[in-house]
Amino acid sequence: MNTKGSERINEDGATEIRVDTVDIQSPPGENKAGRMENVGVVHLIRDKPNTGDKGSTAEATPKAFQSAKDPISGHAHATNK
Repeated sequence: MNTKGSERINEDGATEIRVDTVDIQSPPGENKAGRMENVGVVHLIRDKPNTGDKGSTAEATPKAFQSAKDPISGHAHATNK
């Protein structure tokens, strides 16, 4: 198998590593020929995590857990009084 790759910095400042390789797919059953297809895989490496508008997962997870836990435990989380 001949695999080759390249690395570049994209317009967002993230590192893109592109690897050209071969995908081999075999159909189910016996005595059936497999199919080979040339494919490209891109690995995207960012210096900072992509948090979007919701903030970090570390901040969002406890809030989501608490909002799910309150109705089960019978504690209402009052936001408007």
